[in-house]
Amino acid sequence: MEHARLNLFTADPARLPDAIGYIDHEARPMIEKEVGSRGMSISADHELGLALVTSYWVSGDAMRESAHVTAPMREEALRRAMGTVSVEQYEVSSNQRLVRPHVGGGVRVTRIDLDPTRIDDAVANYEDTALPWLADEGGFCSAHLFVHRRTGHAVEETVWQDAECLAASRSCGAAIRRDTVAATDAVIRSLAELKLVAAPGETLA
Repeated sequence: MEHARLNLFTADPARLPDAIGYIDHEARPMIEKEVGSRGMSISADHELGLALVTSYWVSGDAMRESAHVTAPMREEALRRAMGTVSVEQYEVSSNQRLVRPHVGGGVRVTRIDLDPTRIDDAVANYEDTALPWLADEGGFCSAHLFVHRRTGHAVEETVWQDAECLAASRSCGAAIRRDTVAATDAVIRSLAELKLVAAPGETLA
């Protein structure tokens, strides 16, 4: 089962470009050489000074074994950002890509709390209901559902062709959130919209 490590940086907006540049040009090439790496994505809100850095791994073991490489680089990025960072590790429970996302795409990140005893039902409902809705929306590129089975914490990340497509999909996103809550008793904790700065296999624009 593929896993992902999500690093959420809150930074001085004036320092964020330097931190992102370091992550993309120096840290990412080294991390993507690690055994079991499936690549890295970076999305950001430069105005707020917020960046989400996600690394993908073929398994939980590969993700954990990479910590000796990723931790020092995270500390250097944090030093440059003059901010804070939180680190979360998840199972990638659902993954759909229609079109490969590119730099400049819009990213919507939804944080959800699920009943840990109903994780499988929630994932099945997401794949049966949410993904078809998303696939029908113009400009949809990809979607990930990250889940922590012990705590029930989950993160949905959808990527769109550009900011206009992201904005146009807001009604669809609201409908999916309503359906998720009704079907699984989930709790929506937060919602954010970012810009894709780097996708796996691409360099900073």
